[in-house]
Amino acid sequence: MSNSLLTKKALAHSLKTLMEHVPLNKISVKHLVDDCGLNRQTFYYHFQDIFELLGWIYQTEAVESIAPYRSYNTWTDGFYRIFCYIEANKAFCCNTLDSLGRTHLDAYLYEVTNDLIMGVIQELAGEMEVDIEDKRFIANFYTLAFTGLVIQWMRGGMKDDPKMIISKLSVLIEGNFAKALHQYKKKLS
Repeated sequence: MSNSLLTKKALAHSLKTLMEHVPLNKISVKHLVDDCGLNRQTFYYHFQDIFELLGWIYQTEAVESIAPYRSYNTWTDGFYRIFCYIEANKAFCCNTLDSLGRTHLDAYLYEVTNDLIMGVIQELAGEMEVDIEDKRFIANFYTLAFTGLVIQWMRGGMKDDPKMIISKLSVLIEGNFAKALHQYKKKLS
């Protein structure tokens, strides 16, 4: 592992540790570098600000781990992994949700969900002649619905079982991706 990656991981670990007890808006670069024994210059060599570090954490820890679940048969597993990541990093994610860093959580949720759904849509569309904008519209609709469910789940204290939420979501979605694609296909004919 490169020194640069080790440094980024040390900064990420410090931020996540500090966020267990301190609101993100109260954490400074000085807090971070003091916590992990680095200097400010080192921080700024790797990141512009704390929010860029926050985005890097979501990108490297969560987004990349979801990539294998972009098919019709595995999308529920991918969604479950999103819930598991949030549960395993509850203080970090909830602190982000309640801060100016909320846009990074929203961006993370949107990116991983949209990537999963778009993979399913591309698979189901197969050889169908469906305009890419229509595929994006379908993916955007379901992405916004799912991210809304996740945010509501977090705001509600994460009490509901993620498997139950996904099961209910699956009932709503199963077959509807293909139905929508067929409707848009007809539009082109």
